Amino acid sequence: MFIKSKLILTPIELEGFIILEYDNPFPDILLTLHLIFRGFLFKHIKIKNMTMNELSISDKLKQLYNLQLIDSEIDEISILKGELPIEVSDLEDEIAGLETRKERLQSNIEHLEGELSKHKTNIKEAEGLITKYEKQMDNVKNNREYDALSKELEMQRLEIQLSEKRSREGSSQVAAKKETLKNVTTRLTEKQEALKDKKVALGKIIEKTEKEELKLKKQSTKAQKGIEERLMKSYRKLRGAYRNGVAVATVQRGSCGGCYNQVPPQIQLELGTRKKVIACEHCGRILVDENILEAVAE
Repeated sequence: MFIKSKLILTPIELEGFIILEYDNPFPDILLTLHLIFRGFLFKHIKIKNMTMNELSISDKLKQLYNLQLIDSEIDEISILKGELPIEVSDLEDEIAGLETRKERLQSNIEHLEGELSKHKTNIKEAEGLITKYEKQMDNVKNNREYDALSKELEMQRLEIQLSEKRSREGSSQVAAKKETLKNVTTRLTEKQEALKDKKVALGKIIEKTEKEELKLKKQSTKAQKGIEERLMKSYRKLRGAYRNGVAVATVQRGSCGGCYNQVPPQIQLELGTRKKVIACEHCGRILVDENILEAVAE
């Protein structure tokens, strides 16, 4: 049987499939062919792309450095935004907290004012009873009635004193909470104005960079697909370890472009051959020779 294809196919039997390994830069594909192999009919032949594993070290380094260039541009956009996204988020959280505190203060003030109203009502009722009992005192017929009325008068006077005391305390608390509410309201207004200004500033930056950032992120995702997972794990780990996000650094004037420490001459010579992946002995970043820029440009 002959297969009309420019692909170099090598059949390997595996779990009911014939695996065909090929050297071709296209994605994995599933061909439907009818082949008789060891007396069985196989309709599906799974194709395994071996291109990624067969890339030279030089090509892998170029891929990594190209990804680094793309991610560095994304980092520059993030730097342009600065701390604005964080500041906006912090202000939104602070405003939410101030609004909650304002609502709580208003609720407390309403409750205290309701209590003050009750104390005033109690005082008026006690005064009315005192007037009533004093009139009855003029018509008492025996000591027993006199003593009973005297106790009632004393109780109502104590009730007035207690209500007046609680009323003064409540008034003081209301005044303090109203002052606090005033300060919170002023602060809330200031924060809302600040948030509005920062959102406008951030919106202008996003408007200018959104399309470019989206384009770069798509390029980054595409570039990552062509790099083997082992190298990508190291790349992500290095990116997260340094604030500037540089995982792949060129050697410039004999120094690592990431930590600026000197790179031994022997290592520089090995970098020029591009036959193995070399990490900086000081910072651990992946090193590439400066001429790789020309190779990427080509």
